[in-house]
Amino acid sequence: MEQEIGSLTARIVDLEMRVAFQEHTIQELSDALAASRMETTVLERKLNNVMTDLKQLRGLLYADPSTEPPPPHY
Repeated sequence: MEQEIGSLTARIVDLEMRVAFQEHTIQELSDALAASRMETTVLERKLNNVMTDLKQLRGLLYADPSTEPPPPHY
């Protein structure tokens, strides 16, 4: 009986350690995902700014659509 209690205690301790490890891993993954989302947001803003600048520049360089060169696939 005492051996069974010791075995159960060891199993409970093992399970508690596994749960703690998994909680830690989940928190690390959550932090990494949050950082990735923030980086994506920053990159999206930068890309939008570049696209806006490119459209403005294209408008200045090729005010008349007939002067715009054909696309590369022609």
